[in-house]
Amino acid sequence: MQISRDKLWVSARDYFFIIVGLALYAFGFSAFILPQKVVMGGMAGLGSVVFFATQRLADNGSFPWAIPVGVTMYVVNFILLAIAFKVVARTFVVRTLFGMTVLSIQIYFFQSMFSDLNILPNDHLLNLILGSALMGIGIGTVFIHNGSSGGTDIVAAMVNKVSNVTIGRTMMICDCLIVGSAFFVLGYSLGEIVYGLLVTVLTGYMCDLVINSDRQAVQFTIFSSKWEEIAKAVNLEANRGCTAFHGMGCYSRKEVTMLLVMCRKIESVTIYRIIKAIDENAFITQTNVNGVYGRGFDKIKVKNKRKRNLPATATQFTMPDGEPMMAAASQPEKTEA
Repeated sequence: MQISRDKLWVSARDYFFIIVGLALYAFGFSAFILPQKVVMGGMAGLGSVVFFATQRLADNGSFPWAIPVGVTMYVVNFILLAIAFKVVARTFVVRTLFGMTVLSIQIYFFQSMFSDLNILPNDHLLNLILGSALMGIGIGTVFIHNGSSGGTDIVAAMVNKVSNVTIGRTMMICDCLIVGSAFFVLGYSLGEIVYGLLVTVLTGYMCDLVINSDRQAVQFTIFSSKWEEIAKAVNLEANRGCTAFHGMGCYSRKEVTMLLVMCRKIESVTIYRIIKAIDENAFITQTNVNGVYGRGFDKIKVKNKRKRNLPATATQFTMPDGEPMMAAASQPEKTEA
């Protein structure tokens, strides 16, 4: 099978940014969160619980060594990936296997590097904020480029595949359960649990912020006498469609044509440049839209409800000549399950 140069470049670019995003996540966790002994959500949080628990046992001589966070993450990720193997796509499995391997190695490396080094030793809260921001930006970058770090990301990807629930929110729900486990396993106080929840919320928020910034869309309404030239330029240069509406100005009593254009927010500068180059006197409005679905935009991710067998009913309609017409809805045949 021959692979085109464009596809090879896109795939290589995705893997590069996945590695960069995972490095940000691993650095933020190992340098700012783990030294503060805060249990966050995700596989990193579960690995932290195992690490702190085995570290206590090792100090008491009940266990030979403290299990590193990266080792726990890799083992649990393999189990979750085996469960989700038939649900998610093969490409997602490959990229998740790649992501969780790279992340486990990076966290193992950074944990040993920052085990005796505290970047901000006198500011507990600032450590948590900086670490959360770096982790959220990192994991958001990974998701934008179709990657995954494993763990709760696998659950989030499965939920996001069949619904419109955001990835960050799904991760937040799963991660709260892991944060709560520190209360029972490690005997953490309520204040320490709150710090863990704070990290979880900030990480999920930053993740959503990075992902949604790439998907934000805007709507342009353009009034111009050169609307045909603008529409053609938008089609060819911006690669976006236009819809023309004909109307009349109530004050001027002249016929006008309005163009409606949908595009990504990052493409709005291109639209402005096209309009300015053709008609500097064009009247333009720009509004943010909450969601755009269809060709060139996002896909609708909702499940259709099962069709129910309805009884045959007769509905009376009135014909244009005044004669009544009866229409009966046929009842679907029942089939054996």
